[in-house]
Amino acid sequence: MRIGTLKETYVADAALFDSRTQKIWLVVAGALLVLFPFVASDYWLYLACLVSINVASATGLNILTGYTGLVSLGQAAFMGLGAYTVATMESTMGTPFALNLLCGGVVAMIGGLVVGIPSLRVKGLYLAIATIAASFITHFLFANLSFTGGTGGLSIQPASWFGLPLDTSFRIYWLIVPVTLLMLLGAANLFRTRIGRAFIAIRDRDISAEVLGIPLLRYKLLSFGLSSFYAGVAGGLWAYFFRVVTPESFPLLMSIFFLAAIIVGGMGTILGGVLGAVFMTMVPELLKFVFDLIPGGAGLTVFLSPVRTIIFGLLIIGFLVFEPHGLAEIWRRVRRYFHLWPFRN
Repeated sequence: MRIGTLKETYVADAALFDSRTQKIWLVVAGALLVLFPFVASDYWLYLACLVSINVASATGLNILTGYTGLVSLGQAAFMGLGAYTVATMESTMGTPFALNLLCGGVVAMIGGLVVGIPSLRVKGLYLAIATIAASFITHFLFANLSFTGGTGGLSIQPASWFGLPLDTSFRIYWLIVPVTLLMLLGAANLFRTRIGRAFIAIRDRDISAEVLGIPLLRYKLLSFGLSSFYAGVAGGLWAYFFRVVTPESFPLLMSIFFLAAIIVGGMGTILGGVLGAVFMTMVPELLKFVFDLIPGGAGLTVFLSPVRTIIFGLLIIGFLVFEPHGLAEIWRRVRRYFHLWPFRN
């Protein structure tokens, strides 16, 4: 049974890690992340990097949709802005990857601020349609502007660290995973501040929040900006990981993927974005494994994409109906079970 968690001050109550057990598990998780690339195959390193990128972008969307209550289907477009910014700077100026990633996030943030302007007047389905329009606009720009390479896109050199090219899954792992962890830490700390609590107030009742003195437009635009910044950095990591960026790299289906991830994982929790991104990234890999087990399944791989889309839709419906709080709530129930063991009902 969990004991020793009495809080005597507001500072202790707002602590990010409020127990010794959490800190121990944090150290264990950090050690596992450090050891993982030394024992994993290239395939699992590839998946770890892809999962990390998706976690970063899903966390950004969770800030906007899960915590602020603003629905967006433009996350892939903001990732594209970040990816093209990184690709352009890397191929034309050869600037350091840290500066490229920062600029990619800033450019995506500016795009998010522009798209977020209608959020004061519209919300729900109407706001989602506005963000879909942003996806089509950015796709048109990516395909027709000269410096984006047109429909052929851009190829970039790998990121380098003190002259060492990060051109393998093992090497790029040490860029992608630490950046994602920093973004998760920043998001977790955000909701211990006045800004994060203002986001939550807007989500719960925007009119009441305004009556309490929270400027709706300012904080809604700030939420869009932060969410887009996360997406832009994730898009930059995506560009360095795959080293080619095309207009087809960031379709509307990718935005649906991230929305599904935070619904399945649990909106309004940092853990939910992580669990949802991991789960939804591994679903296609599980499908490939199932197809390989079926006799003659190699010929069925052409159906993988439509089947994956159908499963994404079914997962969204299933979790909304049977577990609206997502995987994060399931995890909380499991924790409570062991916290109370053996004194359970």
